[in-house]
Parts: sequence; C-alpha cells; structure tokens
Amino acid sequence: MITREPYQCPACTSLFARWGHGGLFFMQQMGQAVLMTGKAVMYIPLMFGKRNRSEVVYQLFFTGIKSLPVLSVVALFTGMIFAVQTGMELARFGQEVQVGGAVTVVMLREMGPFMTGLIIAASVGSSISAQLGTMTVSEEIAALEIMSIDPIRYLVMPRLVALLAMMPLLTLYTDVLAVAGGAIIGFTQLGIDPQAYVDNAVQYATVKDLYTGLIKAFCFGAIICTVACHTGFATTGGAVGVGRATRQTVVTSFLVILITGFILTKLFYG
Repeated sequence: MITREPYQCPACTSLFARWGHGGLFFMQQMGQAVLMTGKAVMYIPLMFGKRNRSEVVYQLFFTGIKSLPVLSVVALFTGMIFAVQTGMELARFGQEVQVGGAVTVVMLREMGPFMTGLIIAASVGSSISAQLGTMTVSEEIAALEIMSIDPIRYLVMPRLVALLAMMPLLTLYTDVLAVAGGAIIGFTQLGIDPQAYVDNAVQYATVKDLYTGLIKAFCFGAIICTVACHTGFATTGGAVGVGRATRQTVVTSFLVILITGFILTKLFYG
C-alpha cells in the first residue's frame, strides 16, 4: 500500500511563513515600545531632579512654543475652510447661523486633536526619531549606558512629559483658533452676527465634547513619543537608516493616531 505525505505548496508555505514572521516581529516591537514607555512613566517623579529638570523644560519649549507658528496657520485655515463648506450647505436651507455650533463641535470632538496630533507627529515626532536615531548609529546611546546613564530616563522621559503636557494645551489652542477662523468666515462671507455665532457655538458644544478631545490629545501625545523614541532606538544603517526611521515614525504615528481616534470616538459616543 502506497502512502503519500500531504502536498505542501512551497509558495504558500513561504507566504504564510513571511506573514507569521512579520506578525511575530510586529508584536515583539510593540511589546518593546510599550515596556519602554512604561519604564519612562516610572521615571516621571524624577523629572524635578537637577539632572532632568533642564531637559524637561527644553522639551516643553521645543514641543509647545516652537510648534505654535505652524499650528496657528493650520488651525485658523482649518476653521475657515470648514466654515465655508458647512455654511454654503446650510445657507441652502436658511440655517447658516448654525455654522458656529457645527465648527465648534467638530473641532472639539475630532478635528482639533487630530490636526494637532498629525502636525506634532510630523514635526516633533520626526525630530525626536532623527535625533535618537543619529545617537544610536553613532553609538552615543551605547556610551550613555557605559557611563551608567539610563537612556530612557535621560532621553525618553523628558520627551514623554513634554508631549503629555503640551498636547492637550496645543489642542485647546487649535480649537480656539479654528473657532475664531470660522467666526471670521461667518461674519465676512455668510453675514452672521458674531454674537449669534458665539451663542450658537455655546449652545451646541458640551463639556463632554471638550474633555473627549483633550483625552484624545493626551493619548496621541503618548503614541507619538512611544513610536518616535522606539523607532529612534531601533535605527540601524547609518544616515540612510536615520532617514528611514524618520519616515517610519511619521507614517506609523499617523496610522496609530487615526485608529486610536476612531476607537476612542466609539467608546465615548458609540
């Protein structure tokens, strides 16, 4: 009696093997990133120490103050664009006065934290990744470890504190400017009285909308720091590797922010 082994397609086996290895590598990297962030959180009580204080202050300045120019332009024109598009549709039904509530609610719930998160990921996150990646490939990280200086305490913790502290504040700043941009369009293009715009915005916006956006911003700050720092520490391949790590940081941060934002929206409003 002739027995045969089950037929195995080499191409299929190779495909599933690649998928399996890719999945395991992704889970390994995600676990390492979470553990790194958890360790950085444990170091936060030490942020007022002499060694860390100046670095925390600098990161707060770099993340917050230096991001204001680009955030100001993006926030103002985002509010103006949204007001134009919404106002044109509402004007067809004679309800253009409702544009104030529409702009305010959308910015507080979704667009404010999203726009802030994407801008900070592209500017601050890429900068963090490039800086840490350069330190990694030039063996400065290894030198810190040789000198018994924990890179997570010295490099990750100040950046984590800065992003967690500044993201909600920057989001609130974005919301205010966007609502102001909508008011400008409402007054100049739609003929809406400024007081009516403000009254409508206050009528429809709730405290829940505000704290939902701020919670999202806080989570986005943690995501940007985790992705940027982990990618920077994992950089290999010299200058080419630094460029690759910077691009990977921005792309990954964008995707995780969008997915996390959707999940949080479902949790709060589902």
